[in-house]
This record gives sequence, C-alpha cells and structure tokens, in this order.
Amino acid sequence: MRDDAVARAARIRLMIFDVDGILTDGSLHYGPSGEVIKTFNVLDGHGIKLLQRSGVATAIISARKSDIVEKRAADLGIQHVYQGVHNKRAAFEKLLADTGTPQESCGFIGDDVIDLPILLRCGFAASVPNGHAEVRARVHLVTQAGGGRGAARELCDFILRAQGNYEAVLAPYLE
Repeated sequence: MRDDAVARAARIRLMIFDVDGILTDGSLHYGPSGEVIKTFNVLDGHGIKLLQRSGVATAIISARKSDIVEKRAADLGIQHVYQGVHNKRAAFEKLLADTGTPQESCGFIGDDVIDLPILLRCGFAASVPNGHAEVRARVHLVTQAGGGRGAARELCDFILRAQGNYEAVLAPYLE
C-alpha cells in the first residue's frame, strides 16, 4: 500500500470495477453450447451495495461482453456498465462525461495491462495479488484477497474506512 492510499480513497465518489480477475477469479467456464459461466462472490456484492449506500456511485468497465455481467450489475444496482470495451481509456472518459465526475474522484480496480489507461488516470488505483506485475507496481493498493475471492469487498471496506463511513454502514446490522 502506498502512503497516500487512504487519502486518495477518502476522495472517491465513483468506484469502477473490472470484471474478469476482479469480480470473478478470472476463470471462464464454457458450457456444452458455448455459453460462458462466471462465478461471483456474495461478499464482494454486499460490499458494493454498502459502498453505494454510503453515497459512492459504482460502475463496471470490462473488455469482455457477457449477459451474465449485465444481470449481476442489475442485481447490485450498478447503473453504469460498459462492456466489450477494448479501449478502456475512451470508456473511462465517456463515464466521466456521463456522470460529471472528475477523474481524481474516481477509483478503479483492475488486474491486467489493458486496465493501465484507467489505473494511471484515476484518483485511486487498486489491483489484486494475482494481477499482472506491471499493474501491481503502479497502483495505490493491492488487496490481500484475490479476484472473485473477496478482493472487491476488501476494497469497499477500505474505502468506507478511509471515508469514515464504515461504522455507519455496519450500524443497521448491529442493532
């Protein structure tokens, strides 16, 4: 973790997630008819919902296109979903324009070099321990948990703590 990770996370108003390798473990399972099956982690999903409840908007930018990602995004209330995007910088710039969010108020978590155009421009960049070495070397935070194995939840909790909102989002469960 870089020294400025907490301060950068405290400024986040929009958190953007890659899918394969972040919200999933990066595995693609093909069924007999060629359909792709992805596995998502419920802890990650609840972390995203807690982050939204605290006032942080969420988005997805993914190079692959999948109906299951649309379904998962809808289940989680993620309104901004950009799929089939090979120029992630262009998608990031469109997202900023669509939401009116300055890049320094955005966070992004990605795991491969295709994610670098966003990771190098956003205010808070994160990756996972099994992310590509070039990515891990350039981010503010590398989670302890792997992609699809709680990394998104760990990141959401980190942001909530950095913004002083962790106890407030936990409070309803402690009553």
